[in-house]
Amino acid sequence: MCGLPILAILVRHSTVSSFPSNGQTAAMIDGKLIADGIRSRIASEVGRMKNSIDRIPGLAVIMVGWRKDSETYVRNKMKACEEAGIKSVLAQLPNDCSEDDILKALLSFENDPSIHGILVQLPLPNVTTQSCSLIYSLWQHLNEERILNALSLEKDVDGFHPLNMGNLAMRGREPLFIPCTPKGCVELLIRSGIDIMGRKAVVIGRSNIVGLPTFLLLQRHHATVSVVHAFTKNPEEITREADIVVTAAGVPNLVRGSWLKPGAVIIDVGTHPIEDPNHEHGYRLLGDVCYEEAVQVASALTPVPGGVGPMTIAMLLSNTLDAAKRAYDFS
Repeated sequence: MCGLPILAILVRHSTVSSFPSNGQTAAMIDGKLIADGIRSRIASEVGRMKNSIDRIPGLAVIMVGWRKDSETYVRNKMKACEEAGIKSVLAQLPNDCSEDDILKALLSFENDPSIHGILVQLPLPNVTTQSCSLIYSLWQHLNEERILNALSLEKDVDGFHPLNMGNLAMRGREPLFIPCTPKGCVELLIRSGIDIMGRKAVVIGRSNIVGLPTFLLLQRHHATVSVVHAFTKNPEEITREADIVVTAAGVPNLVRGSWLKPGAVIIDVGTHPIEDPNHEHGYRLLGDVCYEEAVQVASALTPVPGGVGPMTIAMLLSNTLDAAKRAYDFS
């Protein structure tokens, strides 16, 4: 348990799958089940493309360094590509590679007509330097902005190109691609029958990868959206007003039961490995939300794992398929 008093007990949300009967009261938004359905449709479309024009979508991943979480994410993405019939290639570069090394790999994929989507796995690594015999420091030797700007708009399946983000922000404009995790969060809400229009929503965290585009996308669906971040005063009070909470703060168990409005819907993007010798892999995953408290207050929420993660990969495959269809003028 996370330790704070439980606020309320609510009925299950009728449009999403319920938890097993074990004292929990919120309903589970099953990201894996929803993502499996999307991936099945994508595989069918890839098969139709291959049969019709003898072409398949291609995805290239550029990964710098050997972060364990990034390696896991990339491995899962490439496995998902294989299962959907999408070609995938990986360029793995060392921690201390130069920007030019990354840009060279990126350019090679830009010039490859069989590659329709390119993603640079984020975050990029820092490098440890020794300024004297006793002092070490971390510095960002890679300019993320310069690297992402070098991606062509047509192959930016992660949706982080400034023009994609700018078009997402502007009414009347359409981005070629929407960032995968925010797109997956909103798809979970829509496919679970949860109304967004006119609802109060709170996004916790304001990163370029999740927080900002989620804010923009919820606005596109006509929610009234607030953003909570490290400098927000009274974050609990603001969050407690929300009908929908999407949290990507990167802090395990940050969101307690006392932060939540009774009946709120919670999308938990956080993924934090915690050592646990009793677990199969020696660790277990926690989200940003204190799960034991939230299930007693929320009407529905995503689990960690098995919620947002599978949807992020499904949205990446969807964006890659769309890029290939556009390149081949295939409908």
